[in-house]
Amino acid sequence: MTQSYYEPKDLADFPNIGEFAPEEAKKFFDYYAQATGPGKLTEREKSLIALVVATVRHCPYCIDAYTNKCLSLGVDNDEMMEAIHVGAAMVAGDVLAHATQIRKIIRKKGM
Repeated sequence: MTQSYYEPKDLADFPNIGEFAPEEAKKFFDYYAQATGPGKLTEREKSLIALVVATVRHCPYCIDAYTNKCLSLGVDNDEMMEAIHVGAAMVAGDVLAHATQIRKIIRKKGM
């Protein structure tokens, strides 16, 4: 298969996600601007966080956008990969924590 389900050109269409729900889109974009805009964390820190979340949530559009944003802010590849490994460790910990349910069922069944 030579074509990806996700097309990089579609990232440019993101501002139009409110085409059929304009009020909801406005609220989303207002919230997004507030959450990712100036605050106690720097733009650089917020961009690294966004890149990690995009990666662990498997969003190719956001990975594209925030990799480029991080690069534009001077974040180097070592910093991005270190941040990604933090995300990977958090996901692994989350998966292992959910194994508690499996262990509880095994103990309950006396296996």
